[in-house]
Amino acid sequence: MTVKSPAETEAGLQPFLHDACVTLYAPSFAVSRPDGQFERGVDGFYHADVRVLSRLRVAVDGVPVASVGGGLEGADAALFRSVLRGVAESTADPAVTLTRRRAIGPGVLTEVLEVVNAGGLPARMSVTVSAGTDLSPMERVKSGIAVAELPATAFGDAGLEWHGTPTDPAGATSVRLTSSPAPDEVTAGADGGLLRYDVSLAPGESWTAELVCAVADSGPPTFPAAEPGTTPWREPRLRSADRRFDRWLTQSHLDLERLLLADPEQPSDLFLAAGAPWFATLFGRDSLWAARMLLPLSTSLAAGTLRVLARRQGTATDENSQEQPGKILHEVRRATLELPEHGISLPPRYFGTVDATPLWLTLLHDTWRWGLDPAEVDALLPHAEAALGWMRDHGDADGDGFLEYIDTTGRGLANQGWKDSGDSIRYGDGSLAIAPIALCEVQAYAYEAAHAGAALLRAFDRPGADEWVEWAERLKVRFRERFWVEDEQGPYPAVALDRDKRPVDSVTSGFGHLLGTGLLDREESALLAARLAGPRLDSGFGLRTYSTAAAGYNPLGYHVGAVWPHDTAIAVQGLARAGFPEAAGQLAAGLLRASDGFDARLPELFAGYGADESARPVPYPASCRPQAWAAAASVQVLTSLLGLEADVPGGTLTVAPSLGEELRPLHVTGLAVAGAPLEITVPATGAATVTTSASLRVETR
Repeated sequence: MTVKSPAETEAGLQPFLHDACVTLYAPSFAVSRPDGQFERGVDGFYHADVRVLSRLRVAVDGVPVASVGGGLEGADAALFRSVLRGVAESTADPAVTLTRRRAIGPGVLTEVLEVVNAGGLPARMSVTVSAGTDLSPMERVKSGIAVAELPATAFGDAGLEWHGTPTDPAGATSVRLTSSPAPDEVTAGADGGLLRYDVSLAPGESWTAELVCAVADSGPPTFPAAEPGTTPWREPRLRSADRRFDRWLTQSHLDLERLLLADPEQPSDLFLAAGAPWFATLFGRDSLWAARMLLPLSTSLAAGTLRVLARRQGTATDENSQEQPGKILHEVRRATLELPEHGISLPPRYFGTVDATPLWLTLLHDTWRWGLDPAEVDALLPHAEAALGWMRDHGDADGDGFLEYIDTTGRGLANQGWKDSGDSIRYGDGSLAIAPIALCEVQAYAYEAAHAGAALLRAFDRPGADEWVEWAERLKVRFRERFWVEDEQGPYPAVALDRDKRPVDSVTSGFGHLLGTGLLDREESALLAARLAGPRLDSGFGLRTYSTAAAGYNPLGYHVGAVWPHDTAIAVQGLARAGFPEAAGQLAAGLLRASDGFDARLPELFAGYGADESARPVPYPASCRPQAWAAAASVQVLTSLLGLEADVPGGTLTVAPSLGEELRPLHVTGLAVAGAPLEITVPATGAATVTTSASLRVETR
């Protein structure tokens, strides 16, 4: 019997990430094994969605190298420490260690290797660094399809270099790996290259070498990195009675800084890439939600995100890209995204999203309320009017009064809400819904967006406000008539209406997106709050996307059972706004438990196993980590528990804490409102103190 290697048995399968260490400075990032090696699967150094270094392995000839720890140090740096077993040892104690210090910059990876002899005997060894690149585009890596490495050539006596063209035709790429000091030997060939160092250390001595991998790309950048020092928010600092919360916010801030990208058309406009490694680019929905969650830190990020998307707002009707006048796009890639195993081929600018347009409108409104300069708001109002027009003229394709979607190309996304996997919209019996599909949460977004648009039109003396209020109220009536269904626990809104306008009767986390939008009355909100706090949806680590009672429930199902932190954070905010602080606190406590289980860097999603099944959250193996809206969820949860709401045009700031005793006392700085610093203290007694120089009336409860 022939025994296949791990690489052969995993060929064609999406690589797993749950044990990977990801360091990043968008649009560049590195993915490695926990010991720092690049050697399989998704491992590598990436720039602009191309893997520019697929192999970087440090070894010592004839010596077992045992990893003893290490990992992230912030967001763009990591440290890995190993013991060279048996080298210079006179007792059972390890004597010689190898440390790798990694740092990522835009287009540059730097690794400092250090060998230290702490023993009492001299040490001699041959340290080797093997390296290779395949210039695989990200979608090829994600598919698990191996690509042959390119031949390496020697770069003088200091390193290696590669030249080639990625399989996407964006332009030629050259990669150079150099060493200082120069290695004792450089070997280059068809199977990559090798750097060898002869190291001799007396007791107490150390040896150091610096490796620098730099990439040069002839193609124009889709989105370059933000300039150093241009983070568009102050650093938030939290000191609470629960140190898990403090650590989660700190790590989230560091990750969000390194997910920032700039618009090449206007480099001062920044936005957040969705996540690494799979989605390190502009995603309308993700970037909008993340910016909205971060509004209590600054309006600058939201303003930049709004403008970046407004520049790319739809102006024509194009079936291939799903562009329509007024529509906000879904994603931007450097080249066509080809996923043949899923039948997907997406053009570089793809508009296949039903929710980004209403979310853009709501973000503009909320940014205005948090104090964005009225002149900046006014400049975006033509785009707002176009977005409102899209909801009326294109979002409701069949004229039934609901926003819905359908992929008419056969090559796009079958589902176009945030749960956009092909199997995400199901009936309670597990069968799939047939498009066109009208999602429950999208109707809530549309209702909120219509009222938001009306408020903006009225405030800036533009026509049409009354029309949009009436449109929203008609939508509320239709929603109540068509979406509500009932099971043994009582009434609830279906996740969607299908092609035949039948309710798709799954119980999902989508309830959380309805709360606090104004679409529901108090009694309806109470019904959903009870569902969200119940054990079928609340895993104890956050909300499952799908009820455990449903036939299609899978705790490792991307959208049919897994937990998404941003989804739970949206529910926390909705519950707090709707007047259910206990349920909000319960879900927030679950996210804090989960953050501790993931060393304060919450992933894109994780498995839906309950806290009663596992003491720690179980990873979803292919999840991005970090992910922008998972990181931004920390600020959303904090804002919700503080009951923090701004209405700068109305002259008020509201702080109504609903913090449990386990979080008090709490002190947070680095917030901002109307461009002014904002500091909030909640002592053990629970009465908030607010400090700000903004000219606002502060209402505390």
